[in-house]
Amino acid sequence: MRTDNYARQQYNRACQVMPGGVNSPVRAFQSVGGIPPFIQCAEGAYLLDSDGNRYIDYVGSWGAGILGHAAEEVVTAITAAAKKGVSFGAPTEHETEFAELLRTALPSLQCVRLMSSGSEATMTAVRLVRGYTHRPYIIKFAGGYHGHSDSLLADAGSGVAQLAGSTSSGLLNETQQYTLTAKYNDLNSVDALYHTHGDQIAAIIVEPIAGNMSCVPPLPDFLPSLRKRCDQHGSLLIFDEVMTGFRVDYGGAQTLYDITPDLTTLGKAIGGGLPLAALGGRRDIMTHLAPLGQVYQAGTLSGNPLAVAAGIASLKSLASDGFYQRLTKNTQHLVNEISHIARTENIPVHCQSVGGMFGLFFGVSEPITNYSQACATDKTLFTTFFHAMLNEGIYFAPSPLEAGFLSRAHSAKEIDATLAAVCKIFPTLRR
Repeated sequence: MRTDNYARQQYNRACQVMPGGVNSPVRAFQSVGGIPPFIQCAEGAYLLDSDGNRYIDYVGSWGAGILGHAAEEVVTAITAAAKKGVSFGAPTEHETEFAELLRTALPSLQCVRLMSSGSEATMTAVRLVRGYTHRPYIIKFAGGYHGHSDSLLADAGSGVAQLAGSTSSGLLNETQQYTLTAKYNDLNSVDALYHTHGDQIAAIIVEPIAGNMSCVPPLPDFLPSLRKRCDQHGSLLIFDEVMTGFRVDYGGAQTLYDITPDLTTLGKAIGGGLPLAALGGRRDIMTHLAPLGQVYQAGTLSGNPLAVAAGIASLKSLASDGFYQRLTKNTQHLVNEISHIARTENIPVHCQSVGGMFGLFFGVSEPITNYSQACATDKTLFTTFFHAMLNEGIYFAPSPLEAGFLSRAHSAKEIDATLAAVCKIFPTLRR
């Protein structure tokens, strides 16, 4: 049984100096209630909190920890880099090496700009496509979270859904009037926007696998049709692969589904747990970025040597033979067994997964294909399940709208322990 006495003290202390006691809203357990664990250390597939509770971790730093916590090759690379200096604010050859690794994995990245966060990458992508096309409108999809920049917070999923009205205050209408929202997996909603705004739409930005309404894969014709719509109307296609890049395949979702976007944003897994992100794509578009072009973007810590060292070590490990086959197999085994237990115990749960990410949708039995369906699932049942699993030492994301993640470190031992906890808990959900 989980104890949280010290966590409560830490949380109360944190609330005195940080809004809500956290530095990112999704950590605050607002969706499920209770006190979040305060983590002391982590190794492999496990977290250890300040009260001595040990958890099998399916959050994985929100997808970044694909090799597991404190992966030896990443820690070694960071340590070696730190001894040479932690920040230069000047070019290094390792930045070039890392960009070359990205381009090898994702051939659509003819040119790359390194940054520090996924929000920064998507914000820059939007500015770049507007500067390149001289068009004002962007199409995004309801429930798609592309970072917290003003123009992309319209109809966002993830933690934004917990706010009143499901949007952030402090946004000017002027910053969002050129953001158009379509329905994920619904081409008719895209066509309607093109019918009205056609030659003024600069780009479509999409999570190729929606990961901020839990895990919602694209329908077979969805991504190819978005590519066609962009080509027909002279718009650009942006794949936000901050979550899916190197998580579902070595070349991201674009390799998995054989679609070539014009621009790609990356983050999370590419940095091995350190703050590292990238924007890349067609050279003729990317050269509109300063210093070659008139679209400005800069960052003091862009290409930070510690983050780049971690990124190089991570990408080289992820390229090992069979890595994604094993990751996918383990993830499918986990969700298939959860589905089997749910059927046996007559608990309505639908499970979806792609590569190393998955989603659990309570209260439904049919596939979830869009944000409105994800929001209509049984949040109360999920909350009961979440806390019961937490008490059994299993840490899932504290929201029904967040995806779960496996890492290299999740072996049969961890998966079997998780399934044993599910077997114990599911019968209690009927009461």
